[in-house]
Amino acid sequence: MNVKIEESWQNILQEEFEKPYFKNLVSFVKDEYTLQKVYPPGNQIFNAFERCPFDNVKVVILGQDPYHGPNQANGLAFSVKDGMRIPPSLVNIFKEIKSDLGKDLPATGNLERWAEQGVLLLNATLTVRASDAGSHQKKGWEEFTDAVVSKVNDLKTGLVFMLWGAYAQKKGAFIDERKHLVLKAAHPSPFAADRGFFGTRHFSKANEYLKAQGKEPIDW
Repeated sequence: MNVKIEESWQNILQEEFEKPYFKNLVSFVKDEYTLQKVYPPGNQIFNAFERCPFDNVKVVILGQDPYHGPNQANGLAFSVKDGMRIPPSLVNIFKEIKSDLGKDLPATGNLERWAEQGVLLLNATLTVRASDAGSHQKKGWEEFTDAVVSKVNDLKTGLVFMLWGAYAQKKGAFIDERKHLVLKAAHPSPFAADRGFFGTRHFSKANEYLKAQGKEPIDW
């Protein structure tokens, strides 16, 4: 199956695209985009991969679903388009960065600048129906993104995985901590951030590890 995705990922994931579950997923997603309002825009479904080619990956941050409000989702976990109000979880991420690294809160919640430095911002589910959170769960996306995490885990060394909240930690449970740095914390949502996200200093820890691996740190 010919899937329009960044070339290095095309090579890594081609066997996944040939599996029956993925063909069923493509059929479902095409029907949804035809019949429903779905986010992100179709040309940004694989934006996390376009912005962060396989060879560039240094950090992996796992999210769950795209934002389901108008003009928010841009295909990157936790990220919103320029000009959109910054969602509460991302506000808390920026607050932790300020506390950890002293960086002022940015004017935009668009995280493409992170992706282009090697941060794979991967949601477990890559599409969602408008105003219907979780509507594209259990249709095949989770199996696909599990395969992505597995490939990155197996084929690369010296990465940082940031697993925030129980969902991400379960999804990343098989990551080899002998090869990679795995940072776990509560989810940055307003309901959980005070119970183990703030004060974890994941961003400075990630950069210290990357520098120790001879890699450029991320300008968070």
